[in-house]
Amino acid sequence: MTAGSQPTGGRRPTRAAQVGAPGRLPARQPRQVNPLAALLLAPNPGPMTLEGTNSWVLRAPGHDGCVVIDPGPDDEEHLATLAAAGSVTTILLTHGHFDHSEGAAVLHELTGAPVRALDPAHRLGSEGLVEGDVVAAAGIELRVMATPGHSADSLSFLLFGDSADLADPAGKADTAVCAGKGDTAGPAGKGGTVVAAGAPLAVLTGDTILGRGTTVVAHPDGRLADYLASLRRLADLPEGTAVLPGHGPELADASTVASYYLAHRAQRLDQVKAALAAAGVGPAAATPRAVVERVYADVDPILWPAAELSVRAQLDYLRDHP
Repeated sequence: MTAGSQPTGGRRPTRAAQVGAPGRLPARQPRQVNPLAALLLAPNPGPMTLEGTNSWVLRAPGHDGCVVIDPGPDDEEHLATLAAAGSVTTILLTHGHFDHSEGAAVLHELTGAPVRALDPAHRLGSEGLVEGDVVAAAGIELRVMATPGHSADSLSFLLFGDSADLADPAGKADTAVCAGKGDTAGPAGKGGTVVAAGAPLAVLTGDTILGRGTTVVAHPDGRLADYLASLRRLADLPEGTAVLPGHGPELADASTVASYYLAHRAQRLDQVKAALAAAGVGPAAATPRAVVERVYADVDPILWPAAELSVRAQLDYLRDHP
């Protein structure tokens, strides 16, 4: 069949049919991170995605069904692996950026599972997601937190499970050591998972908190005031609430990381204020690129376009919060 021709006697196969065709079943399996969560890393590494997008497969031990968070890019092997991980009951999106959501429609075709998101444009099915929603499936419970800032539609999910499922006595699930300072995280450690009664085991943060480095405030959709408020909410989570991020390694304590992010943002705002003072201009008259070149001089220039989005968000914030 030549490129662009239609199959004889029928329609072009759907993307789901192509992904699920014989011989396409992948050998990879998600990596179990804790008793309730397994990670499948998408093959889309890059400066903005780190090692790639983290697609999360959630279920309690003994359950065949699962919840998938952030299917990631439209990659055949990756989506086939997610579809083969179990009976997918629900697909949730932390936000609509394509590196998290692009594959959702194909995974929906493969599994029949609805796609739920805050933004109606990314939903497939009758239900969306808003602050305070509870998603109970596959023996786990997810409570929805609105955490805008990286994007207007950013959500985080608090992960709860039965205490009997969280003991992990064999220490088979990986846990992570959170970086105490700086922009990097320590190596994953081994051992049993300990969680306080009634506290979440983890929070899935999408791009609101990353496993390494800090995230961009994607102005104008993302707003710094919203982002700081979201970080304060995450900083108030119980001690020991692990971070299962959208990119990078898992981290041990959301409160510690969110507090570091808040300090980092305050430092950047001070640097932007100093750059404006040196240039003799106010936030309304400043040139974002000139601020980037001064404040982000130690950052790889390949990341300057993303830094410029954050600077625009900072300038917008300073106009309202002089």
